[in-house]
Amino acid sequence: MNVAVTMERTAGGAADKGAPAVAPVDNKAAAAQVGSVAVAAGGTAGGQGGRAGEWLRTLLRAVLPPVFGMVLLICLWHVATLGDSGIPGPGKTWDAAVALFSDPFYREGPNDQGIGWNVLESLKRVGIGFGIAALIGIPAGFLLGRFATLAQMMNPIISLLRPVSPLAWLPIGLLVFQRADPAATWTIFICSIWPMILNTAQGVTRVPQDYLNVARVLNLSEWKIFTKILFPAVLPYMLTGIRLSIGTAWLVIVAAEMLTGGVGIGFWVWDEWNNLKVEHIIIAIFVIGIVGLILEQMLMLVARRFSYENR
Repeated sequence: MNVAVTMERTAGGAADKGAPAVAPVDNKAAAAQVGSVAVAAGGTAGGQGGRAGEWLRTLLRAVLPPVFGMVLLICLWHVATLGDSGIPGPGKTWDAAVALFSDPFYREGPNDQGIGWNVLESLKRVGIGFGIAALIGIPAGFLLGRFATLAQMMNPIISLLRPVSPLAWLPIGLLVFQRADPAATWTIFICSIWPMILNTAQGVTRVPQDYLNVARVLNLSEWKIFTKILFPAVLPYMLTGIRLSIGTAWLVIVAAEMLTGGVGIGFWVWDEWNNLKVEHIIIAIFVIGIVGLILEQMLMLVARRFSYENR
């Protein structure tokens, strides 16, 4: 009997040792772990939903007010043209715009071109006049801001010439160049140079004096002072002057081309007035505004990209 019992116990122990050990399961701990995973998954989904909702609200705040403003403008325009005012309404202007932009780059003669060619011609004049103004105005602004004696000499001249209407300079350009195209470019140059000079000079004067004192202690050359100290600090002011100048240049070119004739969006507006196509004049107003807005937004993007303060 003792031998049998001993053999039974030995066999049972061997069976227990050969079987895999199973840990006891804590039901409360498992339920808590599953709940934590569910809460984390719900939090992640809720966070993504919250970010999507915030993005949608930001988009609506950015888009809806301009859309409502344009709708209000069109409604007021429609109401103002209900009577016999002679001004075409939105519907008639839209039909004329569809026909006009179906072929904006046609060319049937030196003065009979599509609106696209006229806009490009005006942009070319603005680019030339504005480029020359930048090449002269920005260095002049640095010099005026850097040297107080030179600024005292030039400030009365700038104060005298800056308030003069740009169109008052057009006859001088016609007298000097004897041609309408360079006279219009001259007008663009003379009206767009002042904001660049004044803003750049203002930026130079705002540079902390401690920076310049350190440059003197280090015995830096004038070129090093310009490239390492002045230019990075003045860049936001300079870009602001450039943005103001391009807006002024695009504003003036229309009036200058009306007076000089030839090819350009300003001459095209005057020519359409002579042809009694008022809806084309309204289209030109929108085109001029859109092009000016694009130019300004491009320069604002450049200003944000290269702003020293945002680096």
